[in-house]
Amino acid sequence: MSTWAPYWQSRLLWEITRGSSHNAPDLALSVIDSLMNPRQYEHQPVLLAEVLDSLITDPGGLYLDATLGLGGHSEAILRAISAQSKLMGLDMDPEALLAAQSRLKSLPGQFRAVRANFRTLGRVLDAEKFFPLTGALFDLGVSSMHFDNPERGFSFMHEGPLDMRLSPDNKLTAAQIVNVWPAEQIALLIKEYGEDPSANKIARAIVARRDQKLFTTTTELAEVISDILPRGKTHAATRTFMALRIAVNAELENLTGGLEAVLPFIQQGGRIAVITFHSLEDRIVKKLFSSWETANLCRTIEIRGKAVVKPSGAELERNPRARSAKLRVVEKL
Repeated sequence: MSTWAPYWQSRLLWEITRGSSHNAPDLALSVIDSLMNPRQYEHQPVLLAEVLDSLITDPGGLYLDATLGLGGHSEAILRAISAQSKLMGLDMDPEALLAAQSRLKSLPGQFRAVRANFRTLGRVLDAEKFFPLTGALFDLGVSSMHFDNPERGFSFMHEGPLDMRLSPDNKLTAAQIVNVWPAEQIALLIKEYGEDPSANKIARAIVARRDQKLFTTTTELAEVISDILPRGKTHAATRTFMALRIAVNAELENLTGGLEAVLPFIQQGGRIAVITFHSLEDRIVKKLFSSWETANLCRTIEIRGKAVVKPSGAELERNPRARSAKLRVVEKL
């Protein structure tokens, strides 16, 4: 069996940010510069032109990137706003946070990175007195950095540990789910979060395999699923891996909490833009935005005459990973 690098690119990345809830110390940036170039990943911000056109209504305002990632959207926003404007970026992944800080360090007066789950953004914005916001962006899912790094355990295409955590604070891993949870709970997770009609069959196969030997790698799990399901357009393990990732990181709960938390901090005429990548996320956003419209709190902003925008053919040629992305935008009344 292969051996992997440490869970984070360096344990030091976690240790030097552990005591800091806001800006990482200068040491952190020098470490990340030496260990990782944030542009080494094939990171292309999705629906970038559409986000900029719909989100930036005042070049001199305050903006929030609630899902900083590798900083692609943030970099574009910073280039589009004025020198008097400011942007705050949130991310609960210390590796992503430091990579983005390194990428954007030439604009220290305008940009600030905060290590936080966007579900808690209300506390962060209040503590920093960073409001009222002119715009807030939520680019959901996981970034290329996570899929392209086998050590993080998000992809079934490369051998890596069954982890899938976005934050080292999280105690739950994908390995714990498949090795410990009862078959009924695994099946329900795959059915509800993966929307896989073969959930029961997959859960039974997982339990049968772990009774012989516990799962430790992504490829072990992927092979078990591939062995029992027919070959299709997508890998047989795609939905199961998505379900595990959503459960490990409480993605749907965080999404609802984050959107509800940000609305009070948006100024009148300010906007919230959300990019989703699967139907579960999109249904939550659509339902919540609709309830705000019904309550006369917000109105939908159409882009190219549409309430929901998908990547163009040209963008999909450049970035096939954007194929499932959808952008919705509302403006606060």
